This record gives sequence, structure tokens and C-alpha cells, in this order.
Amino acid sequence: MKILVTGSTGFIGSHLCRSLLAKGYHVRAFHRPGSPTQLIEDLPVEHAIGDITDASSLQNSMRGVQVVFHAAAKLGKSTPQETYAVTVGGTRNVLQAAMISGVHRVVHTSSVAALGVPVIPGIHPESIKHPALMDERHSWNYRPEWWRYGHAKHLAEMEVQRAVAMGLDAVIVNPTLVIGAGDINKISGDVILRVDRGQLKIATQGGLNAIHISDAVNGHLTALESGKRGERYILGGNNLTHLDFLIITAEAVGAKTPGMVLPARLIRSLIPLFSLWGIYFHLPFSPEAARKVGYHFYYDSSKAQNELGVTAAHSIHDAIIQSYNWYHAQGIDKLLTT
Repeated sequence: MKILVTGSTGFIGSHLCRSLLAKGYHVRAFHRPGSPTQLIEDLPVEHAIGDITDASSLQNSMRGVQVVFHAAAKLGKSTPQETYAVTVGGTRNVLQAAMISGVHRVVHTSSVAALGVPVIPGIHPESIKHPALMDERHSWNYRPEWWRYGHAKHLAEMEVQRAVAMGLDAVIVNPTLVIGAGDINKISGDVILRVDRGQLKIATQGGLNAIHISDAVNGHLTALESGKRGERYILGGNNLTHLDFLIITAEAVGAKTPGMVLPARLIRSLIPLFSLWGIYFHLPFSPEAARKVGYHFYYDSSKAQNELGVTAAHSIHDAIIQSYNWYHAQGIDKLLTT
């Protein structure tokens, strides 16, 4: 079977390429001409050069392909126009090319960010004693301008559902915070490096869910084999408070553990200052991040466990150590502000 992977030079995409090759698939790695390829340079993949915003390059790259893993999206700093053009428009192009090319199945890498925020009307999130778990039934419920990435991922999922209605066999996976070696864009790695440098000594109220990269990739592969058409599956691991996550990280990298938790209301009251100071200084909080402080982004992964057989087989502690060791081996632990 020939499989195309978009976002092949990124964190999840590169691990997908590696795992698919190990299973004996022929892998075609789709990436832009200028994409750094160090994560896949040792792999016997077939390179397909193009851009998901260029529909013609996608159609050319899907010739003879039976399966597409769509793991490309816009990460990092960008304008709203860029975010939507790549994450939403690019997904639309991938799906259209898949239908034209007769692809048998598309596995779309979304994110739990597409589910929105865990809000109970009239109750401040930080005052909830036992936060409810979000599952696949949760739908977008947040102001788009406050979380462009999440909103774009939500809209991209709508594109998938439209394609499914038109006859495409597609399945959606929603990883939580993915941790492990190869996080080249430092999505989760930034926190690990900052804890190592002693720059995160104070936690904030709220929580998150984290998963080892190996378990996230296994979830993608089982979604290919067993996922139901048009369904979404949360790929999650451990639900942790921000303090617990920083403590585990500090213990894993041998740094001093934080002992103080800042109130969420205090952080949110400083949003106007973050907006102003962020123009001149590299601050630990962006206005977007500050607005989400206090929320417990906890998820129920039982659907993926029951229908796909996916489990969190690897510990977050090990994921952090592997990420930490990879950064130091690459010599990029100093690039904390890029």
C-alpha cells in the first residue's frame, strides 16, 4: 500500500513516516521545497514536493496513493489569514485531491483544540472542584479571535465532514498535548526547556492532558485500520494540573520543582498589560494563553480505547526525558525564543 503523509517533516508527521515504514508500507512524504527534512532524512521515503495550499501539487502527489495521513497545519506565529489559509483551505485541498485521485481513506490529524473550552455557564473555571471531562461530543464554543488555532482546527473538521457527506472515507483523530523526541517546533518542548533553564518556577491554575508521541502515532495507525468513517477519536493520556505537569517535568530534567500557583483571575486581569508589553518583550504569557488560564483541559479517551484499542502505554515522565534528551543531542536547547 502506498501512503501519502502531509506535514511529513514535522513532529507527528515524521513519526508517522517512521512507523508506517516499519509496518512495510511505501511512504510518500509530502512537504514544501524549503521544509527542513532532518527528521526524515534517514528514512527511505519517496519525497513529494508541493504545498497543501497548491491543489495541483496535491493531485500530482496522490497518484497511485491508497491512503492519506493529513498531518499538516499552520503552527507558531502567523496572521489569522495564514492560519485559516493553511489549516482550513489546505485541508479542503487535501480532501478534494483525495476524492479526485480515488484515495481509499484519509486520516485527518486534528487536535483537541477543535473541541473548544470546558465552560460551565456562570461558573469561573478555576472554582470547579471536579472538572468534567470533554469527549468527542463536545463542540466549538469559544470566540474565534481568542484562539485562532483551535477555531481553524474546528473549521478543518467541518471540511472533513463535508467530504465524508460527499462519499470520502475519512476519520478524524484529536491528539492532546503530544510530547516526545522530535518536537522541532517546540509545541510542548518549550515548557520542558524553560523548566530546565529555571524560567518556570511558578504554576498557574488549570490543567491539561498529555500523551506520549508513540501512543499518539499508534492511535493514528489504529484509526486507519479500525476507525469508523466520519468519526473523531480523542488520543489522550494523563489529565494533570499545570502544577503536577511542571513537577513531573522538573523531576524528569533534574530542575527545581515549582511550589507556587498563581490565581487565574490575577493572570486574566493582566491581559491588557500582556497585550501591550508583548510588543516589546518576550513574555511567558500571550493574551491568548492568559485567557485560557484556569481552565482544566481534561479529556475522556475511552472511545479510542474501546473502538480502536488505543491505550496510554508510555509514561509522560519518559516522554519528557526523551524530548529533553533529543533537544540537547540536537544542540537546539538554547533556541528558547525562536
